[in-house]
Amino acid sequence: MAKILTISADIIEIGMDDWSIKEVPADSLNFLPHVGDKVEIFQNSNKIIVSKVEEKEKITNPTQGQQQNIAINNINTNVNHNGRRGIARNKWVALALCVFLGFAGAHKFYEQKVVMGVLYILTMGVFGFGLIIDFITILFKPTIYYV
Repeated sequence: MAKILTISADIIEIGMDDWSIKEVPADSLNFLPHVGDKVEIFQNSNKIIVSKVEEKEKITNPTQGQQQNIAINNINTNVNHNGRRGIARNKWVALALCVFLGFAGAHKFYEQKVVMGVLYILTMGVFGFGLIIDFITILFKPTIYYV
């Protein structure tokens, strides 16, 4: 494979594989030449054609002893709340509401469980069984709990 060495107005000097230099007219190129371009020369008895050689990028197989560099850019934007989420509520306030106004679902409204609060109003605390279950459940919650 040959390489363009110098470019003048009408003559292009090309270095050949055998270390010789060949001068060709600029009009025999079918591309815009640059110094260092790799070319092939085709010649017959009366005409010379110079074509640029496009080199393809060589892909190496990582299993043949060469490793590919892979950049992994993972950015964790999660916020850890240690399992806590929602609104903080006080156990003793909820327990007092359950004991005194539980039949009206006040403790459910305090926890922002509106549908359950309405159900407690309509069923008088789900016929009293819901109040007993809620009393025990609230009693064993931590002092500050999240809903």
